Amino acid sequence: MFDSFHGTTGATASSDVVSDRGWHPTFSRAGLRPALKRAFDIVVAASVLVALIWAYALIALAIVLESRGPVLFRQRRTGLNGKVFTIYKFRSMSVAEDGDVIAHATKDDQRVTRVGAFIRETSLDELPQLLNVIRGDMSLVGPRPHALAHDAHYGALLPRYADRFAVRPGLTGLAQVQGHRGEVHQLECMARRVEADVEYAASWSFRGDLAIIARTLPILLARTNAY
Repeated sequence: MFDSFHGTTGATASSDVVSDRGWHPTFSRAGLRPALKRAFDIVVAASVLVALIWAYALIALAIVLESRGPVLFRQRRTGLNGKVFTIYKFRSMSVAEDGDVIAHATKDDQRVTRVGAFIRETSLDELPQLLNVIRGDMSLVGPRPHALAHDAHYGALLPRYADRFAVRPGLTGLAQVQGHRGEVHQLECMARRVEADVEYAASWSFRGDLAIIARTLPILLARTNAY
């Protein structure tokens, strides 16, 4: 449930960004375990969605009262096998664009509203992505999906970037629990994320997913590098 890309983004992405080197992650040859992962995703996402429906209403009301614009932020992201989908988040900025300019969120970003600062710090802005999980666009655990412009940019610079698309993107992932979140101020920041994402895809297990979820909870409470 971590993401620092929220603002002016975009580019063209398609399944041709998926690695064609013949690399096949553990996930793709794990028998019935991917079905277990998908069932777990649906049950947990639906349960949390119902349990927190009151929070959705309060956050939506706060957003409407503070600034003009849609309650939900929608942006195209790249998912499993390079398929493009629309991700949902609570709008936390005064802009909600999906264009051609790469604009990473930064600390004390002037585009972030007061309500937005709170829901970003607490990762509450990510709650609508439970809808993406139920729809099958995302999983509870997997590589965090990036905007299409970032996929095009970093895909050209990092050879194994496309291997991230071998599994569904997630609300949280191995990169996030290893501390690779927050502002991307140099290429090495993204390179470390990609390395963790590829490691996750290569060694995926359902038990590993449960461990990542357990490690995510204290990070959310600590609000580390969340802005």
